[in-house]
Amino acid sequence: MDSLTVLVPVYNEEAVIDEFYRRTVAVCESLDRTQFEILFVDDGSSDKSCDIISGLIAKDPRLSLLRLSRNFGKEAALTAGLDHVDADAIVIIDADLQDPPELILDMLALWKKGYDTVYGQRTERHGESFVKKLTASAFYRLMAHVGRFSIPRDTGDFRLLSRRAVNALRCLPESNRFMKGLFSWIGYPQIALQYSRDPRHAGETKFNYWKLWNFALDGITSFTTIPLKLASYIGVFLAFGSFVYGAYVIVKTLIWGDPVPGYPSLMTVILFIGGIQLMFLGVLGEYLGRMFDETKRRPLYLIQEHVRGSDFRGSVSAAEYAREDVK
Repeated sequence: MDSLTVLVPVYNEEAVIDEFYRRTVAVCESLDRTQFEILFVDDGSSDKSCDIISGLIAKDPRLSLLRLSRNFGKEAALTAGLDHVDADAIVIIDADLQDPPELILDMLALWKKGYDTVYGQRTERHGESFVKKLTASAFYRLMAHVGRFSIPRDTGDFRLLSRRAVNALRCLPESNRFMKGLFSWIGYPQIALQYSRDPRHAGETKFNYWKLWNFALDGITSFTTIPLKLASYIGVFLAFGSFVYGAYVIVKTLIWGDPVPGYPSLMTVILFIGGIQLMFLGVLGEYLGRMFDETKRRPLYLIQEHVRGSDFRGSVSAAEYAREDVK
C-alpha cells in the first residue's frame, strides 16, 4: 500500500482552512490502496488558524500540525514539513485553494509512471494583478538565462515529490533557501502538470511587492554569480574607458591647451562612476550578507509543538498532548 502526505504551509489562513480540508480529504479518500496524512505547518499565524486546525485534528486522526515558534518564512516552513514527513509521495500545496487539490490525482498518476517530481505549471493566473504577472514572468525568464540549471517557468511550490527527492532535499543545508531552485537542482526525472490557477478562495495574499523583491534576490544570489561577474566586466570596461579618456585629455591639453575648466562634464563622470561603484558594492553586500548568514549555522526553524491526531483522547485538549520539539 502506498503512503501519501499532503504538506500544507499555513500563515493566517483561517478563512480557507475548513474548505481546503473538505476538498482535500474528499480527493484523498477517493484513492485506492493509499494511506494518507495531511500535515499542516503553521508558520507563526496570529489569527485562529491553529485553533481551527486543532479542532479538525480532534475529529480526524489523519491530520497533524507542526507549529513553528514564530514566523520564519514560507521557505523555512516547507523545510520543516519536509523534515517531518515519512511517505512514499509528498504533495506540497498552499491552503488558499489557488492550486486545486483535485490535481493530486493526476500528480499521483504521473508519479506512478516513474517521475520523482511532478510540478504544477500555470497556464493562467486568475485573480492576480497585471504587474505581478509581468514581474513573475520576467523573473523566471531572467533565471532561465543566468542560472546554472533550468528552473521551470511559471511554477510555484505546488508539486509532488517522491521519497527519494525529499531525502535529497534534506541533504541541502543552506540557510538562505530558494525552494523552487532547490526542487530543480536535485535533478531526478521531473515532469510538468499544466493547469489554470484559480483566484484565492478567501483572505488576502501574504506576499507584497517588497517581499517578492527580496524573494527574487534570494533566488538570484543562491543559484548564480552573474551579478558579481557583471560587476567585474563593467568595472574593467569603465577602467579602460577612463584610461582612454584620461590619455585624450592629457594629449589635448599638451597640444591645444584647455583654458576652460570642464566642471559640468567632470561632475557628470564622477557621479556616474561613483554611482556604478556604489551599486556594485551593494551587489557584493548581498552576497556577503548571505555568506554571513550561512556561517552562523543557526537552525532554519524552531518547533513549538507537534500535534497528531493520535494525541487526542476524547475531549482532552491538544496542548496536553503536544510534543515540544526543537530542531
